Amino acid sequence: MSLLEMLENRKTKPEGGEGAPPETSDRYEDLKTTIHQLLINKLEQEARISALEGSELEKEIRDFAIDYINSNSPHIPQADRNGIIGYLLDEICGYGPITEFLKQTDIEEIMVNGPYQIYIEKKGKGNILTNKKFRDKEHVMHVIEKIISPLGKRVDETKPYTNARLPDGSRVHVIAPPVAPKGPYISIRKFETDPFTINDLISFNTLTPEMAKFLEACVKARINIMVSGGTSSGKTTVLNCLTSFINEDERILVIEDSMELQPRGNHVLRLEARDANIEGKGEFTIRQAVIEALRMNPTRLIIGEIRGAECFDFLRASNTGHRGSISTAHANSPRDLLHALETMTMMSNIDIPLIAIRRYIASTLDLIVQQQHMEDNTRKTVSITEVCGMEGDVIQLQELFRYEQQGVEYGGRVRGRFLCTGVRPTFMGRIKASGVALPDSIFE
Repeated sequence: MSLLEMLENRKTKPEGGEGAPPETSDRYEDLKTTIHQLLINKLEQEARISALEGSELEKEIRDFAIDYINSNSPHIPQADRNGIIGYLLDEICGYGPITEFLKQTDIEEIMVNGPYQIYIEKKGKGNILTNKKFRDKEHVMHVIEKIISPLGKRVDETKPYTNARLPDGSRVHVIAPPVAPKGPYISIRKFETDPFTINDLISFNTLTPEMAKFLEACVKARINIMVSGGTSSGKTTVLNCLTSFINEDERILVIEDSMELQPRGNHVLRLEARDANIEGKGEFTIRQAVIEALRMNPTRLIIGEIRGAECFDFLRASNTGHRGSISTAHANSPRDLLHALETMTMMSNIDIPLIAIRRYIASTLDLIVQQQHMEDNTRKTVSITEVCGMEGDVIQLQELFRYEQQGVEYGGRVRGRFLCTGVRPTFMGRIKASGVALPDSIFE
């Protein structure tokens, strides 16, 4: 390639994650904008924009658009008319150009990298660049406001990021200028309306029936469990499945940043963290939620994810009357998880030495379930590891089950096998004492 060609390519290549503005505009863009603004003005003047919802609002949009097009642009073909109406429905009833992706059940993640670049991640497939775009940064910010304002949250220069959720529970993370100069950026982790069960995970080859049976016994025997893994490794999905093994009559207290878990039970209470309002008041952190939860007499605590000082309060609760508590944390291995728990416990500003923190973790945590997002976009439970106490100043671990990757097949699919190490956990006595039948053949 010549130097001139390289310079030309460099000129046309989009910078950063923002992508390039559309080179040619939609021939109906002005018409769409006009109908959109007239319709909003009409509904606002009639004080009906908040009163109408669902099918009534959709009918109002369709009728207004058809009347306007018939009066002003009757030559437009029917297929293009349907496209204009679909655009208006997405803008007013939905979330603009990402609306159709939210409706598709095989899409797991939606990533908006500024106004001109929208990626999706489908089940079993990597990131896919779509042909959808926003008009500009203001259009993205309008959709962000539509998502977060019903939750009492905000994004501005003083707080340019937030976490939120959609009405269906899908998890949303937003980061906006000035900290994202090429943004705004939106990341949406889709919510499963029909949550996966442990049988689904077995069918996906995430784990084996023996591993599932063992985890069920651990939950019923009130073993303290941490599910660890990297981003998008399936931690929340596994946690959700583990909660399904809890006795329905137990008083479970679920604490999350944004409600995502779907525990099954008759006696479930939920607490949700929230940011401070525009005056800097009303903040409710995960740590405050844990402290309040302990005054509500829960049988178990379920925390969506531990990220900071709440780690100490969770460990204390799990060690003093709330055994069988479960949570997740980011870590690439069981050993890394222990280091992360040490660090997060020290964030609580407790005045005790590191060796004491390690002993506390070792005496509280019983089991680590390690998740991994594989190269072929599948999720695997790559290790189930017992925490066996201290030896000197080191926490001892012993692996009970593991996934051994053996290679990559044609087409990029990971090839491997699940193995049982043959080691029986030291808490087998607690499982038997709880009345749970666990055959010895599981460990063979």
